[in-house]
Amino acid sequence: MGVVPLQALPLDQLRRRSSTKWRSYPEDVLPLFVAETDYPLAPAITEALSRAVSLGDTGYTPPDPGLAEAFAGFAGRRFGWTVDPASVSSTCDVMMGVVEILRRVIAPGERVVVMPPVYPPFYDCVEEAGGVVERVPLAAHPDGWRMDLDGVGRALRAGARAVLLCNPQNPTGTVHTRDDLAALASLAADHGAVVVSDEIHAPLTHAPARFTPFLSVSEEAASVGYCVTSASKTFNLAGLKCALMIGGAERQRVLLRGLPPEVGWRTGLFGVLAGVAAMSPESDAWLDALLAALDRQRHLLTDLLATHLPDARYLEPDAGYLAWVDVSAYGWGENPAPRIRRDARVALHHGPLFGSEGRGHVRINVGCAPEVLTEAVERMGTLARR
Repeated sequence: MGVVPLQALPLDQLRRRSSTKWRSYPEDVLPLFVAETDYPLAPAITEALSRAVSLGDTGYTPPDPGLAEAFAGFAGRRFGWTVDPASVSSTCDVMMGVVEILRRVIAPGERVVVMPPVYPPFYDCVEEAGGVVERVPLAAHPDGWRMDLDGVGRALRAGARAVLLCNPQNPTGTVHTRDDLAALASLAADHGAVVVSDEIHAPLTHAPARFTPFLSVSEEAASVGYCVTSASKTFNLAGLKCALMIGGAERQRVLLRGLPPEVGWRTGLFGVLAGVAAMSPESDAWLDALLAALDRQRHLLTDLLATHLPDARYLEPDAGYLAWVDVSAYGWGENPAPRIRRDARVALHHGPLFGSEGRGHVRINVGCAPEVLTEAVERMGTLARR
């Protein structure tokens, strides 16, 4: 018997939420832009947060809240990755962790490789850390995207000092292969560079794809790498502010332990409480149900586009609930999202923000009810026929 998919909450209940997804646009706009999902929280999270509120447990995060141990257990169960809790530190969110690490592994003005199309804050974080973005776009193939390892090698030989990796990739949903990750680690080791791997979407990998943590790939990867991650995307906890930084080897662990104390103090207590509950075995069944729902949604989008936007190009993501869709055939301009929002009343993420490779693209959040996704694509189809 298969896992029963999780059911999204009804729209009238969702519209009572006060988060960005539900407060950015009028009620006649279907919001499928920001990476928030429409499902109920895992029961263990609701229980942990409710207990904290009832106790008035709203103070500072303690030195050892059990987060590192919870992540180590989760990584072992879900990824087969053995993590030493002593290698794990915390901070406010993933991008803050990226900035703090980059500030200490590059000098001002040094270049950092990013692989567009990629999460827009990557560009800002490199600059915030004092670096310069070195673009090495993903290589497009008929069946998906891969790292351009030759391009990364050229960038490192030319002096780039770090690689900011997104695995699984946002927005394409690409789960990088073990072989490609090992090759990236070798390149970084050969050139004395560092790899910072954002793995926030890892728990959302869909079968038959298999997620491989970068630090687990090889001794070389551990010697050059950092992982930055969070329960926030999988369990819809972005507002609670808690992220993890993991060092692959002793040198990286020393660097993380040497970060200013304020980096750790930025971790929100509610984020810790929710994160520990999310990564406990008690929440595994909920996560399996979420994956079943998202698997259904990514296939539904394929069918809806074939019916209502047949000239759109879309490859089902290996991971996550974000769909990267090329709608350039419809003549809605280099940035189609504003027109779609204005004329179809559907809010999608702006493709060009992910890099110039996003011209003519939109990113669609499918982490919603089937009927919401259906209505959104039907509205876009009506716009295409005008």
